[in-house]
Amino acid sequence: MDGALDGIRYPWETPPQGAEAIEVAEGVLWMRLPLPMKLDHVNVYALDDGDSWTLIDTGLSSGRTRAAWGALLQGPLRGKPVSRVLVTHHHPDHVGLAGWFQSEHGAELLIPRTAWLFARMLTLDEQATPTAEQVTFWRQAGMRPDLLQRRAAERPFNFADIVHPMPLGFTRIREGDVLRIGGRDWDVRMGNGHAPEHATLWSRDDGLVIGGDQLLPSISSNLGVYATEPMADPVGEWIEACERLSAYARPDQLVLGGHKLVFTGLPLRLRQLIDNHHGALARLREELRQPHTAADCFATLFKRGIDDDAYGLALVEAVAHVNHLYLNGEATRELRADGAWHYRMR
Repeated sequence: MDGALDGIRYPWETPPQGAEAIEVAEGVLWMRLPLPMKLDHVNVYALDDGDSWTLIDTGLSSGRTRAAWGALLQGPLRGKPVSRVLVTHHHPDHVGLAGWFQSEHGAELLIPRTAWLFARMLTLDEQATPTAEQVTFWRQAGMRPDLLQRRAAERPFNFADIVHPMPLGFTRIREGDVLRIGGRDWDVRMGNGHAPEHATLWSRDDGLVIGGDQLLPSISSNLGVYATEPMADPVGEWIEACERLSAYARPDQLVLGGHKLVFTGLPLRLRQLIDNHHGALARLREELRQPHTAADCFATLFKRGIDDDAYGLALVEAVAHVNHLYLNGEATRELRADGAWHYRMR
């Protein structure tokens, strides 16, 4: 969706580059770290606690990212220590260097319990080849046969490749907590759908909102189902979370998201994020008048071609949407001779 619609504004049209930081509010710095993918950056933030900093999210674990942090720590962060790292959710571009800040900088880790459990479990669960359960999941989703054959034989993505080992011990943050960070009191409100128990922070003292990947301005967060929980309903969880968070949204709030630009106009953006998936589900209902696998529905859901690089994310999101209709009792499914679930509206 296009976040440039009326009501959404970008106070800074140019993001920070390299070792730069933009002060978006008193004592709140916006910085950007590189990612080796099409979405080539992740936003991170530093909040001034007086004698130290609290960081929001960390980027991937890589030599390039650690070098970028080195330049930021000695540059805009002025060599002042990092005492706390708050991680919004468990995805690698957000949690990747949390363990490094704990072990190398002595920082306290603040994170939702579910996020910590997922991140630590996944970093310890290193696989040389995909598990039988993973291959079955791909087959049941209708993955293209040539791609299935190739991926079943190659080393899969492992969290340990890009997430630093996470030592034991964390400080849990949960729904309803009030945290004192950067001279402000923040209400913790949990999102869902993109990641389970995704933390968002809402300042009581000014109009700042830390949104992670729950609140993004011009792209829609991926909602995926994975072999770890093949019957999950992230689409339903996402819509519920967006509707619930809408009660706290104001047009003047400055939203500090995990990607793209910081923005205002949150009530409209939440409406867009909800409507985007209602629209996708409406198109899917029409498509499923005839039986289809999840992978058959790419064109209907995404309205564009999907290349091999994007195939994995598209597949898990397609499964999320057919799961939603199936779990809500709107669709039925049948396991066909090819080993794939075929879905059809009742």
